[in-house]
Amino acid sequence: MQLSFAPLEGITNYAFRQSHAKWFGAADRYFIPFLVPNQTYKFTSREKRDIAPENNHGLCVVPQLLTNHAEQCLWAMEQLQELGYSEVNLNFGCPSGTVVVKRKGAGFLADLDTLDRFLDTVCTGFSGKVSVKTRLGIEDAQEFAGILEVYNRYPLSELIIHARVQKDLYQGAVDHKAFSQALSACKHPVCYNGDLFTAEAFTKFCKVFPQVARVMLGRGWVANPDLGNQICGKGVLDLGRIRGFHDELYMTYRENLSGETPVLFKMKELWHYQHCLFENSEKILKKIRKSKHLTEYEAAAQEMFQHPLIPNAGYRVVR
Repeated sequence: MQLSFAPLEGITNYAFRQSHAKWFGAADRYFIPFLVPNQTYKFTSREKRDIAPENNHGLCVVPQLLTNHAEQCLWAMEQLQELGYSEVNLNFGCPSGTVVVKRKGAGFLADLDTLDRFLDTVCTGFSGKVSVKTRLGIEDAQEFAGILEVYNRYPLSELIIHARVQKDLYQGAVDHKAFSQALSACKHPVCYNGDLFTAEAFTKFCKVFPQVARVMLGRGWVANPDLGNQICGKGVLDLGRIRGFHDELYMTYRENLSGETPVLFKMKELWHYQHCLFENSEKILKKIRKSKHLTEYEAAAQEMFQHPLIPNAGYRVVR
């Protein structure tokens, strides 16, 4: 089974990827959170740092693009190819309202004629591998039959299917029935994505879909950075590695970000997911969220690390 780390905007940046690989072993592939080509034909400073080869040394990394403009997309793909990337992933799955309203991400799935022309231009004009991450549709999974007809016309290296429609966002159950239908009709290698938050959930999925050889894990792997090892039967949660990963990432942000506020923002985002590793973590999570200075944050994080770990922890949301 090939395990890919999904791109989570603002979280799985190069600092996260390098620290994760160091403390828990590298994923088979890390997907870089989406880059957004625009009319300037320039990457932002943040994007340049995230795709710089020296910041991804030793890792198998796939950059992702979020765009509906073929010319801008081809420019970005060529730039990435010059940096040494042999594959580029196209994001047709982001369900965010601010993205969808611009007909990007999952919003592109509402206009199949334009999507078809876009893929024709991009797949014809780029010599490297092109993969796609997609939703099943906008409002109903029955839409995917028509969407898949478009995908099947082009030589995609992989189709990553998040088994929800756009309107679901990340709520409700994933649609395994629709995924099964897509799996049988797709001409490309298929990678499954959606709500595999524990090793137990992964095992159940494999029993239902033994023919699937590629899985992408996102929120569950951020919440439990050791999830890949647990899936492979390589041990249990270790507080030392969890703490080492946290401390290294925290210091990297302190050294590279300007001021306390952006560091706090990054660490609060991380704890939104990783609080699930610890027993009775809700009250301490609130302290972390309320911290306005790094000294307050450090005290709250220290308190969190004094709580026992939950052996079979899985992602959960605390409002």
